[in-house]
Amino acid sequence: MKKVLVLGANGQIARIAEDRILKEQPDVELTLFLRNSSRLSKLASDKNVTLVDGDINDFDAVNEAMKDQDIVYISFVDHDGNNVMTKNVIKAMKENNVGRVIESSLLGLYNEVPGEYGRWNYSMVKGGLDAAINADKVLADSGLSYTTLRFPWLNDRDEVKYDITHRDEQYVGVSGSRQSMADVIVKIIADPEYLKNDSVGIADAATQGETRPVY
Repeated sequence: MKKVLVLGANGQIARIAEDRILKEQPDVELTLFLRNSSRLSKLASDKNVTLVDGDINDFDAVNEAMKDQDIVYISFVDHDGNNVMTKNVIKAMKENNVGRVIESSLLGLYNEVPGEYGRWNYSMVKGGLDAAINADKVLADSGLSYTTLRFPWLNDRDEVKYDITHRDEQYVGVSGSRQSMADVIVKIIADPEYLKNDSVGIADAATQGETRPVY
């Protein structure tokens, strides 16, 4: 069995990914780590699910949950100026010999979003941007196999429709569905070599040219 730890398991994208993994990947066991595990009580009876109460800023809790895992998905964007969350995860992974991590982030880490939308996005995210930039760098320098997911402004459209851009490419699109973001996570868990050691932008290319998010 492949063991996957989801940190922040009650996030909207995380829940979509979890539901799909349980339906599509019966060889995966999920450890779902969140502050209040009762929020996911409907999954408690699933033989492939372990629910864990904990705070990602608590290293001991993260370290305990990390035991025997194969892949870690961090569903939060690290906006903390000291990047405690990302550093806790990296330290726990190394102590437990876990090699593969996926972390949520946001668009604009490399000034890769063009035009009026790029300027607007920067004005909206600049408060947490330096921390997100550094979290990406900390991951890249960690020696672990990582993927940073640069999410766009999200919507709840019932569709899986997206293009992927890589670290050195211009971001294409302004928005995308949560289902699309979850699809990338599900694919990485199915094949951990997919998008390995990369920071990828994910968005619906049909929204390129818009100056504000598409809902």
